[in-house]
Amino acid sequence: MRKYAKFFVTPKGERAARGGHPWVFGEEVTKIEGDYANGDLVDVVTSKGKYLGTGFVNDHSKIRVRIISTNTNDKFDEAFWERRLRYALDYRLTVMGERDFNCCRLIFGEADMFPGLTVDRYNDLLVTQTLSLGIEMRKQMLFELLIKILREMGQEIRGLYERNDVRIRLLEGMEEGKHWFATDLCPEPGAVTTEIVENGIEYTVDVENGQKTGFFLDQKYNRLAVARLARGRRVLDCFTHTGSFALNAARGGAEHVTAVDISQSAIDMARANAVRNGLEGRMDFLTADVFDLLTELEKRGGKPYDFIILDPPAFTKSRKTVKSAERGYKDINLRALRLLPRGGYFATASCSHFMPSELFEKMLRSAALDAGVELRQIEARQQSPDHPILWNVPETDYLKFYLFQVV
Repeated sequence: MRKYAKFFVTPKGERAARGGHPWVFGEEVTKIEGDYANGDLVDVVTSKGKYLGTGFVNDHSKIRVRIISTNTNDKFDEAFWERRLRYALDYRLTVMGERDFNCCRLIFGEADMFPGLTVDRYNDLLVTQTLSLGIEMRKQMLFELLIKILREMGQEIRGLYERNDVRIRLLEGMEEGKHWFATDLCPEPGAVTTEIVENGIEYTVDVENGQKTGFFLDQKYNRLAVARLARGRRVLDCFTHTGSFALNAARGGAEHVTAVDISQSAIDMARANAVRNGLEGRMDFLTADVFDLLTELEKRGGKPYDFIILDPPAFTKSRKTVKSAERGYKDINLRALRLLPRGGYFATASCSHFMPSELFEKMLRSAALDAGVELRQIEARQQSPDHPILWNVPETDYLKFYLFQVV
């Protein structure tokens, strides 16, 4: 006899669970048998009581249950979680290699069967974001296991910083906040900054104040793809943030790179990163609204750049705003394409799961048609493999990245 409360689900919920999707939404629960508290493990069953999986329950969340296992024999003890952590770390070491294992995403939520948990590694610091109550209640065990396993692997870890300063935690019934994780394993974590090297470029990462967990790791190899095309070119990097695409282009041998962002602090950091890497001689930095800048450049005439990179923030974070996001993406891609000469190169991206590849490609075709150009595709890329895509969980597939030549 199993000790967990039973959550009976609709045929729709059953189909999703059988298809491997780990989320059970509130409206899919038809009946509950047994007692439970939020954050507990519960069993998900069909209308006839047949077992589908076990997961964390939270009545505060739209996602009522997050399934973590479909095996009735699993015992959810420390050994279970240690096996799962080791599996995730072994995967990263395999797909990223020893050098890039030093700076990558170690846990990618549902894709690693740790619902709502992100763990990024920046050299000797770990940064976590916990968005599910079930994980929150077990984080002391999980985080200490993670540090222990990494040290066993010969990796130096001096601290773990929690970046839980996101509103979604309030919707899950948890508090917002950011602070060092308290553990005897890291009694004196030290500074909230650390040094990383990505694609041969050095950065300082501020895990307390940086965007998301401190740095955008998912474009690592897309930046390398840009560097390969940049030699001898005049590059415009739009939405540069801390300058990562621009720096890769400059290191790849670009004749000159202009890095643009609306945020003065981002531009200051990008400039500092250029100086640090000895690349400032071939770069300039501009604080500007990218939409306004591209419009102004078009008015001036001429073709000052032969390689333009667009890596905007997500224009949509829900299905409701997809149409307006599509218009925004088209506007900016159209303006960029009009600025490029024949034979010029173009990199464009979207980091929104709600903008699927088919819709993004349709938008690009429309923008190219309106710009009077044809696009010759060099590569269609996605997020780096430390952010694995689980085919039965479409939410894990979010980053689109395309490289074209304008012909």
